[in-house]
Amino acid sequence: MVAEVKYRRILLKLSGEGLMGQKDYGIDPETIDRICTEIADIHSLGVEISLVIGAGNIFRGMAGTTIGVERTSADYMGMLATVINALAMQSVLELKNIPTRVQSAIPMETVCEPYIRRRA
Repeated sequence: MVAEVKYRRILLKLSGEGLMGQKDYGIDPETIDRICTEIADIHSLGVEISLVIGAGNIFRGMAGTTIGVERTSADYMGMLATVINALAMQSVLELKNIPTRVQSAIPMETVCEPYIRRRA
């Protein structure tokens, strides 16, 4: 029996730093697995989940500007890092039989779908 839930749809914002676990940078597989298990538990209740994923574990746009990277390029680098995190989450969620979609405002159809507001 499906438990009664207060919300049928939720938006979950994950910090890139939250994906590092105890590491200094990057992605910790155990941490991602734990987060995805918790997401799968919520999904099993019939809740639709939208994830917004940060990238501070890989790159911070503002930090890039301090080393001479032009601001727009630094922002693009951060957006690419966000897609890296999203693809990692997607892989683990799909191993747990959770259907996913990764969308990006930067065109890269080979790895993710274009962001379209009505689709999102």
